[in-house]
Amino acid sequence: MKKRLLAASVILRYISTIALFISAIGMMAMTIIVGYQVFARFILNNSPSWTEGTSILIMSWFIFLGAAVGVREKFHMGFDVLLYFLPQSATPWLRSLSDLAILIFGLGMFHYGLQLTVQTWSARVPVLGIPTGVTYLPIVVSGFLICLFILERIALRFAGEPVDQISINSEVAE
Repeated sequence: MKKRLLAASVILRYISTIALFISAIGMMAMTIIVGYQVFARFILNNSPSWTEGTSILIMSWFIFLGAAVGVREKFHMGFDVLLYFLPQSATPWLRSLSDLAILIFGLGMFHYGLQLTVQTWSARVPVLGIPTGVTYLPIVVSGFLICLFILERIALRFAGEPVDQISINSEVAE
């Protein structure tokens, strides 16, 4: 069982890396598009209509994918302040409670994001000509990834893996 969990963890690490890579490409693409929009507006005096909608859509993708990666890498809010006041034995329980709250939030993102996507699919974004539901897909994908990543952490914790310890890269610490 533990071997399967660790194998799944490797796969999820690759998925997380791909999501982060897509986010980085999205951030660069949005920067280029906004730069082009500013250039076209002030230099060419001809502002393209598609740049704002495209950059907002790309931004929502890299923000939501980055948030999902942040959950996997533990860059999210938790009950850390309480850990200073409670005994060390309470750490796994508080972390599990935090993970449960994140799981519920991820499920909500997935469920309600999917509803929004389906309900708005027939409408079109006028400037881009794509279904409006496409603008809500980042919420669905991010909610799904958040659920996967948090379930991974919960499963690894119950398997006895040290998921609650913070690892510090020695190269960064020096």
